[in-house]
Amino acid sequence: MTSLDVGTLDQPAAAGRSRPGEPLLDVTGLCVDYGIGPDAVHAVQDADLVLHRGEVLGLAGESGSGKSTFAYAATRLLRAPGVITGGSVRFYLGQDRDIDLLAADEAQLRRLRWAHVAVVLQSAMHALNPVMSIGDQLGDVLQAHRPDMDRAARRERAVQLLDMVGITADRLRSYPHELSGGMRQRVMIAMALALEPQLVIMDEPTTALDVVTQREILEELAALRDRLGFAVLFITHDLSLLIEIADSIAIMYGAPRHPYTLGLLGSFPSLHGPRVHMTGIAGSPPDLRNPPAGCPFHPRCRYAMDRCRTELPPLRPVARADLANPRVAACWLQDGSAPPPAELARPEPEPDAGPAPGANGPAAGAGGTAADTGAIPREVPHDSA
Repeated sequence: MTSLDVGTLDQPAAAGRSRPGEPLLDVTGLCVDYGIGPDAVHAVQDADLVLHRGEVLGLAGESGSGKSTFAYAATRLLRAPGVITGGSVRFYLGQDRDIDLLAADEAQLRRLRWAHVAVVLQSAMHALNPVMSIGDQLGDVLQAHRPDMDRAARRERAVQLLDMVGITADRLRSYPHELSGGMRQRVMIAMALALEPQLVIMDEPTTALDVVTQREILEELAALRDRLGFAVLFITHDLSLLIEIADSIAIMYGAPRHPYTLGLLGSFPSLHGPRVHMTGIAGSPPDLRNPPAGCPFHPRCRYAMDRCRTELPPLRPVARADLANPRVAACWLQDGSAPPPAELARPEPEPDAGPAPGANGPAAGAGGTAADTGAIPREVPHDSA
């Protein structure tokens, strides 16, 4: 691959969009600290993730697990006292062109953002400027990144954007306080799609919305993805949302392992099949200022062995993995020294059970991918934060 210079970032990337399945964002060994010195909090450690063109990759985990930190660091939007201490982030625009986001200067990042990578920030309903109309805010994005567009063309494009998310053109004159929460969220999605980026990062895009509005926004997002062909990194703590929309799912925790995902999947009911007893995950997430020795999950893991309390498990291939679609996991249950518990064995699907929505394979998550789980007939990968 050749590195991009500033001038090539404005060139259209349509050729890259026509090749779904190719890597679009490749994060390797990303490390992020808050603060410096011995008191620094290691919020993200050696995180790996690969997002492919046209894919919806769900990134889930408990509050404080590092999901937003990971996304903001990868796009160079991390604010102080956050510090990127290691790793690489490569963004591929197609036609053998790529850019190292961690090495890019401000001019390169300005050309990349919105045009190729857009972000719908957490609490996006409150991210709109309260003293500017919706039309002015959409026009501001277009004027900054498409200076050749005149005022009439910008207005026409703004009308198209609102229409894409189900909002009528008369709302261009409205101010944010005159819109409902769902409409403001739709405006933020429209703004993110204004320049037809290849990647849209959505951080908790349905937070504080009622379930009906959540459903409407997810359906609109899926339709827009199919129409425009962009990839999505969908960040949330709600795994049930990701099962609806994501092609693959990555789970963030103190280290990648499948017992955590098993507990996560066992904490909410399935809409199909017999009733089963629901179980949660005991305890609390690890204190990143003073993480436990060994595997960070062992204080909460019902399968923990003695070595889990003293030795950090390395990433290793999962024995049950499909050779055409390999998985890796950081868990001592995978090294062959002890048989996996029966609950963690791959289940046989019911005769009349179809594939789960979006079950197109794994994501290379932060820290790797995990083994198959038995809660739903699909394989859910893991990440580490």
